[in-house]
Amino acid sequence: MRYIEVEQKYELPSSSALITALTARGATPTAPIRQIDAYYNHPARDFLAPTVISEWLRIRTEDRGSSLNYKLWHPVDTTTKSHADEYETTVGDAEALRHLVEALGFTSLVTVDKTRTTWRLPEVEVALDHLAGWGDFVEFEFKGEAKDVNEATTRLEKAIADLGVELGPQVHRGYPHILLGRDHRQRTQPAPRDGTFTRSEETSERTRHSALLPRSTTC
Repeated sequence: MRYIEVEQKYELPSSSALITALTARGATPTAPIRQIDAYYNHPARDFLAPTVISEWLRIRTEDRGSSLNYKLWHPVDTTTKSHADEYETTVGDAEALRHLVEALGFTSLVTVDKTRTTWRLPEVEVALDHLAGWGDFVEFEFKGEAKDVNEATTRLEKAIADLGVELGPQVHRGYPHILLGRDHRQRTQPAPRDGTFTRSEETSERTRHSALLPRSTTC
């Protein structure tokens, strides 16, 4: 299922039981990698305008290189998503790409700063994420071969259940939603004062995070 992502995300109050279960199955972790993800809004259609937010454009910078990624979640009009169309490619010069997208009219929305450790099971990639200012999460992504999304989802859920680990609540929104104080729907109440942002506050937050971004990165 090339260009289709099937994943599930959970809060992770404690990673020790999950790490024990992964190790018992022969999985080994990568070294922790810090990822700086800059999200952009489209100049011709506002990604935040629909009742249900279903797409993002992202530039990721990390030690091993940079990438450009676009996701469109399905079903488009529902808050709980089953999968996403995903298009990603490596980038040789992240700074040049930032200038390019901004010259085309794309505007910065929010920057996500997280540290990720990845484990690999036969059909599932397990990413343990520490989101700066928010805490720990785990993402399970199906990496096997399946005939359709339903089969991939069934096998992913079985792999998660087979670990026998109690996880936190399932999270049905991405990290940008969390930082912007929104779920997949438009926010109708003011954002809580615990690290999420109003639209006016995003400008100062983007300025603060811009200092985190390397000015030149090559793959």
